[in-house]
Order: sequence, then C-alpha cells, then structure tokens
Amino acid sequence: MKSIDSSKVAYIFDGLKGYILPDDEAKAIHSFIVTENLYSSAAREISTKLDNLNDEFKHVKDRNPIHSIKSRIKTPKSIMDKLNRLGCELSVESARKNLTDIAGIRVICSYIDDIYLIADLLTSQDDIGVIRTSDYIKNPKPNGYRSLHLIVTVPVFLSASTELVKVEIQIRTIAMDFWASLDHELSFKLTDKKIEAVTLELKECADIISDIDIRMQNLHNITILSERNQT
Repeated sequence: MKSIDSSKVAYIFDGLKGYILPDDEAKAIHSFIVTENLYSSAAREISTKLDNLNDEFKHVKDRNPIHSIKSRIKTPKSIMDKLNRLGCELSVESARKNLTDIAGIRVICSYIDDIYLIADLLTSQDDIGVIRTSDYIKNPKPNGYRSLHLIVTVPVFLSASTELVKVEIQIRTIAMDFWASLDHELSFKLTDKKIEAVTLELKECADIISDIDIRMQNLHNITILSERNQT
C-alpha cells in the first residue's frame, strides 16, 4: 500500500469540518489516516531491512533466502471492525494499544531453515524489539496452518519525535503460503454440509505439503554439502 500524503489529507478534511462532517468526526478520520501513514512507514522500515539481508546473501553467498516480501496496512474500517470485535474503544489510541497487526509483512522463503535464519537475523538487529513469537511450524494450528509469526516494534523517525510501532511479520515457505492462500479462499465458499469434509481434506493437504517442505529442505542440505566437498 502506498503511503498517504498527510498534508493533502489535512487540507481535504479542513474543508469538510463543520460543513459536510462535524469537527469531531473529521478529526477522528484524519487521525486514523495519519496513523495509517505511520504504520506504512513502519512496514517500509521492516521491508527495507529484509531487502538488505536478501541482497547481502545474494552477493556473499550467491543465493536469496527470501523469495518475496509482501506488506499490507489495515484500513481505518478494518481497524474499527476489529476493535469492535474485541470490545475495545474506537479510537486511534485504542488501536495502537490493542492491535498488533495494523501493519503486516509476509515473507516467503524457499526452505524451512531460511525462515528461522531470516527471523534470527532480523530480530538480532539493535532497533528491533520482539514482543511475541508464535511458531506454527513446529506447532501447527489444528486446521494444518503453518507459519512463523513475529510481533515486533521498529522505530519510525518523524520530524519532531520517534515512534515505536508494532508490526506483525509472517514468515513461511512457498508451499505453506500456497496452502494458506487457498484455505483462505475456500473458507468463504464453504457451506455447512461441505465444511467438515473440506476441512479434513485441507488438513491432509497441509500435512502432505509439510512433508514436501521437509524433503525439499533435505535436498537443499545435500546440495550445500556437495558444494562444500567440491571446494
């Protein structure tokens, strides 16, 4: 998602206050959009760090542990919907306090070992704070979902202050991402009559994909060992 020009937003909402929108509503909307821009900056900081790590591996070790990086920022509506579900106050302050996934980064790796490598390299950086780690690879969810989740903080340097902003990072293999994407798509199309059968089938597919991931990791390890023996 592109960052938002807060000066343009302020200009637009200054013209609406007291005319189309009451002052308090215009201020609330403006605050959410400025906050969205703050989280976009945090996501960009994390993405840059990951890109730098990937570039270093390309030049030093002639390979890229990261296949792709995707980022997303929750919209103001999505933020308010989640605050409602959690029974929290609808405000920017409440969102920053209670939500850890306003900014999200998804990192796709080729191999399982690269997931933990990237997580360790990122979280060992001095300005990254780790709030929580959830390892759904070693401990998959009941439906078969696998991924490594990190909740971290990263400093965003503004003109008059420095803000520590929370970012959720999901790191998974290509195979794990393939399964998760289709599971998400199918979950919206299931009927009550089909849900049990499809859920069981998806779980079996997740287990098969996990086995393939392990086998591909083993093949990769054999390749690395072979290259070392030749040097």
